[in-house]
This record gives sequence, C-alpha cells and structure tokens, in this order.
Amino acid sequence: MTRPISRRTALLLGGLGVVTVVGGAGMLWVTWPAGTDRFTGGDALRQPAELRSTGGLLAVTLVAAPVTTTIGGRSAKLLGYNDALPGPTLRLHPGDRLRVRLTNGLTHPTNLHVHGLHVSPEGNGDNMAVTVAAGGAFDYEYQLPANHPPGVYWYHPHHHGNVADQVFAGLYGTIVVDDPAPIETSRERVLVISDLTLDGAGAVTGASAADRMQGREGELVLVNGQLAPALVLRPGERERWRIVNACVSRYLRLRLDGQRLQLLGIDSGRPEYPAEVQEILLVPGNRADVLVTAAPGTAVLRTLAYDRGAATAGGMMGGSRRRATGSDVTLASVTVTGDPAPAPAGVPRHPAPIDLRGATVTARRELSFAMGMGMGDGSMMTFTINGQEFDPDRLDTTVLAGSVEEWTLGNTSGMDHPVHLHVWPMQIVARGDTAETDVVWRDVVNVPAGGQVTVRISFSDFAGRTVYHCHILDHEDAGMMGTILAR
Repeated sequence: MTRPISRRTALLLGGLGVVTVVGGAGMLWVTWPAGTDRFTGGDALRQPAELRSTGGLLAVTLVAAPVTTTIGGRSAKLLGYNDALPGPTLRLHPGDRLRVRLTNGLTHPTNLHVHGLHVSPEGNGDNMAVTVAAGGAFDYEYQLPANHPPGVYWYHPHHHGNVADQVFAGLYGTIVVDDPAPIETSRERVLVISDLTLDGAGAVTGASAADRMQGREGELVLVNGQLAPALVLRPGERERWRIVNACVSRYLRLRLDGQRLQLLGIDSGRPEYPAEVQEILLVPGNRADVLVTAAPGTAVLRTLAYDRGAATAGGMMGGSRRRATGSDVTLASVTVTGDPAPAPAGVPRHPAPIDLRGATVTARRELSFAMGMGMGDGSMMTFTINGQEFDPDRLDTTVLAGSVEEWTLGNTSGMDHPVHLHVWPMQIVARGDTAETDVVWRDVVNVPAGGQVTVRISFSDFAGRTVYHCHILDHEDAGMMGTILAR
C-alpha cells in the first residue's frame, strides 16, 4: 500500500527502514509494510505533568496500569504511570523527602527503582527485594542527603524477570533534583527518549528469544511518548534540556547540528563548567543535562547509528550475527524564529567534583560480564557475571560501608554492556590500559565488547543490600545481575 506522507514523517520513517520514495513534485510516498497503519509525526512537544516538593516533602501516588493513548496518529495500548506516557516528573531539592505510594494495576508483579538517586536501599527505600503483587500497593520513602548532587534521574520498575517488558511498554518517568544556584534559561524541557514496537492492533509486541539475546530495540523511537515532535525557539534563547535514555537496549548518539550545545553533565556527574559538544552518547539508563542556545534556522535532533555488537547462539540465531542500533533516526525537529532574545547570564561555576584517585583503596575486585551457550542443545544463551546467573538468595559481593573500592569491569562478550550500580555512583579511572584524565562520574558505565573499564566507588552514607547489573534490561532479566551488601 502506498500513501503520501510529509517530508518530516518520511525522514523519521527512513530511520526505521520502511520508506520507499516513488513520487516527486514536493510529495513523498511511502510503501507501508503489510498490515501496518500510517504513523505521523510533527506535533508540538508536550511536557509530562510535574509534581514539585514543598517544605522539604513531595508525597505522590504512582499507579502503574494499562493505558490507551495515541502514538504517531494511531491508537496504542501501553502501560503507564498515572495514565500518562511518560509518568509525571518528580521535582526535588537536595535534602528533600520523597514519599511514593505505588499502586499496581497490572496483571504481573512490579516494584519501583529510583535510578541514580543516592538514597538508602533498605526497608521502604530503593529496595530491590520489594515485590508489589498485582492489585497491591507499597509505600516507598526516600530521604535525599543535604548534599545530594543536582541533575536528572528517573524511575522505572525493577522486578526481576519483568523489567524489560514493563519498561518497553511505557513504565518510566523523570526525577529532577534542582541546583542550589539556578542557571538562567528561557525554559526547561524534559525529553524522555524511549522506543517500542506496536502490532496491527496497536498493542506492544512481545520479544522473541532472539530479541532478548540481542536486547530489543523498538521500531518507533519516541520523545515524551511522541513521534518526531516539533520544538520552536527564538534566536539567542537558552533552554535546558533534561534528557533520559529510557530505552531497554538502544544506545543514543545525539546530535543537533547548527545549534550550540553545552553539556552540564551526564548522570550525577557535573564538572565545574559545561563542555561545548557536538555529540552526546547516552547508553541505556544514562541521562544528560544540556544547555541549548538557539541559532536562526531549522535543525533536527537525531540519534546516529551505534554498533554495540551482536549476539550469537547457534541454532537460535542460525549462527549469524545481528547488529543493533544500525540506523540514524530523527527524534525531533527544531525551528528557531522570531525576535532575538536577550543574551543570558553566564553559567555559574559548579563545585569541583570529588576525585577518588587520591583515596585509600580498601579492596580491588574484578567483575567479568559474559555471554555463553546454555546447557543441552546450546540453543539458548546465558548471561553471567563472574560465571554466575542472578540468584536473589545469593550474596555476591560484600563491602565495608564508608570504604573506597576499585573495580575492574571486564567484558568477554561480543557486545557492549552498560553496567549500573544502584545507590553509589562510580568514578571512571581507566578505560582499558588508558588512564582517564578528567574526573568522570557515572551510574551507568559502558563496558565495550572485549574491553574493560576501571572504576572507583565510595560506599558512603548508606549500608544495605542492593544490586549491580547490565542495563540492557533483557540481559538483566536473563541473569546478568549480582547482589551487593554494604555493612
């Protein structure tokens, strides 16, 4: 079936590999796959609802439940928090208390992870052992330290075995921790980037065994649940974009050519001054805090192809290699027009980040992330850390609360693995044999195929039990996760 589409939609769908140009004279035509309805893009970018703390407290209810919405001009049946995609943005200050009543309106168990927040993993804090059964509820409470790093964080389910399916279907939202010293901007925008695939009835498709081995990537890449939304700025305006990579497996190489980008930080890491950048790489789970200063004209926010490697599993994959994130995709259009805006004030200096390279290291560990053949006919693949699949009843690592450790994260597989440690951020000190010259903090660290990254971790402020894992969420669900206790 062929239908006329706009150039904007053709550009988007070209990144999905479904466009065939058969016409001219200012009109593009597309050949749609059999049984696929038309998708359209270009609506104005919408912002999620925002809930702000007052008097040091934010108390909210999040209801995880099925939701019917519109994606790309067609009806879609997803999951969402509070009937929205994404869920509401939770805005806090350092030292605030966050109370969340999570109500489970799903047919499967779930729970909640406040990704990147430096809070207790115990009790009703960021506790991965909590299970909220279908129809049940749980009251979480998180106390942010007074010196909690400002920046952008996010929340999503973390019930083992259901994580990838629930995030892929739409369960995610943003957390913003405000700066003590505000940065002058014309406006702030939250941009939650996710992907999904819809079947002919508008339902989210399930994942095949091959998808789970590779780490699934959706056919549609969304910003705040929208397909190729449009943004309008005035010349000279400076906006602050809080960008979240909420994709289950997709790596994002972000570019906005023709516009000035200043990177304030990634995850909770923040240098003293923003860096001028042309491209920003966000692995699954990473977030970026970016200042965008508008220059007249039009621009396209896009993500470029990234080779994160391939899974192989004998008969299951036919022995072939299937590489992911192989196409450029348009995420949004930007139009800069109107009267010039006054020049904003300079960006205030951020306090220098802590540098653990001079700290006393109490222990050194090696963690090996591996993919191998399963038992029997070898048609299934195993996902392990130090040769073991996840067991919630097994304690894998014990550390001394308040100590500093150095971990070497090794990857013996043919795919990149983004490694996430809950509660405590990691300082990258070396990539392979090359020492890191800057002070770089992440809570998701990409470990390239066949490579290694060395990090230092300060197990400060909290004791308790939590997890570390690959943030390709299909790999986490398949067993690439370990438990850690700080005591």
